[in-house]
Amino acid sequence: MQTRSILASYRSCWWARSREFRAVTSQPPRTTPQRRTHRAFSSLTTFTLRPISRKIDQTASMSRRVPIESQRVDAPLTQAATFLVLTVNPGDEAARTVRSALASVSDLTKNVAFRDLNASFACTVGIGSEAWDRFIGLPKPRELHPFKEMKGAKHTAASSPGDLLFHIRSERRDLNFEFERQLMDQLGDAVAVVDETNGFRYFDVRDLLGFVDGTANPVGPAVVDSIMIAEEDTANMGGSYVVVQKYLHNLEGWKGLKIEDQESVIGRTKLENIELDDAPDGQQQSHKSLATIEQDGQEYDILRDNMPFGSPGSKEYGTYFIGYSRHLWVIEKMLERMFIGEPPGLHDRILDYSTATTGVTFFVPSATTLASLD
Repeated sequence: MQTRSILASYRSCWWARSREFRAVTSQPPRTTPQRRTHRAFSSLTTFTLRPISRKIDQTASMSRRVPIESQRVDAPLTQAATFLVLTVNPGDEAARTVRSALASVSDLTKNVAFRDLNASFACTVGIGSEAWDRFIGLPKPRELHPFKEMKGAKHTAASSPGDLLFHIRSERRDLNFEFERQLMDQLGDAVAVVDETNGFRYFDVRDLLGFVDGTANPVGPAVVDSIMIAEEDTANMGGSYVVVQKYLHNLEGWKGLKIEDQESVIGRTKLENIELDDAPDGQQQSHKSLATIEQDGQEYDILRDNMPFGSPGSKEYGTYFIGYSRHLWVIEKMLERMFIGEPPGLHDRILDYSTATTGVTFFVPSATTLASLD
């Protein structure tokens, strides 16, 4: 009861301090406001929230409260983002170097962010299952495990290597670059780069398929409930699970579809971003419907902070999916519905034009936990 009271107080404070916001994009009213629907390719685009302090109690039984400060998982959508996935090289020395670098992320963030306080600079760090087992030395998050490859009749959600994730974002690409440069200097030869993707905000928050991207994320008090671990895993309170996937688009094939066919695939109108009705059960569902997760009458949200990326010169166009959640099973269920289908065999038709080339699962520990690793 004490833990719930603390969390309730925390959520109330969070919402009170986030009431002053600025709209990033104007969204049309939803046709069914009582039901929130989701798109896997969605981002936090509705509001920009001011940075806040997130402190909750680690346990309810301790006589002295231990403040737990979460990482800035809900940092606002920015003009630029870098998604850096690394593996940690073998050896105790590499492990020690990585632990020290993780513990200093907060200081490094302050050093870079101070150069432009209006740039909304933030970095979120995720740690993979194998890396956690190898050198973190703390109780393992209950749901943390390697990304599960999912094979449907036609498409596969690929699993790829990854021990560390650095989600770096700000209004300025040069700040992201400087943070990554200093970070890699600290890590040195203790790590190897698996993937480095630089994303950008595209026009009025659209993806490269031409649809508005980001109308379904939770806002206000619902953000905390959706992304932050609470009493279900007291050893890891204040943390979140995160899944990343890199999707490459077949734009030529997509452009060959009629606009109404594209809208049927997505589940929204292309110009006005108005939500379309769900198809009857047992029939082909839209991307929006398949990415909506309900269980026992409750709908579960995740927080997405996706970014388009691409290079016209090399004809590479894509979306970098990144989803944060309090419960890993919610994202896994969403991917199962997309790739296997609901019912099985009726996969998400967006996959006919968007191929998942990577897939990695991480746990985002609290900032307090990160700082304790040195």
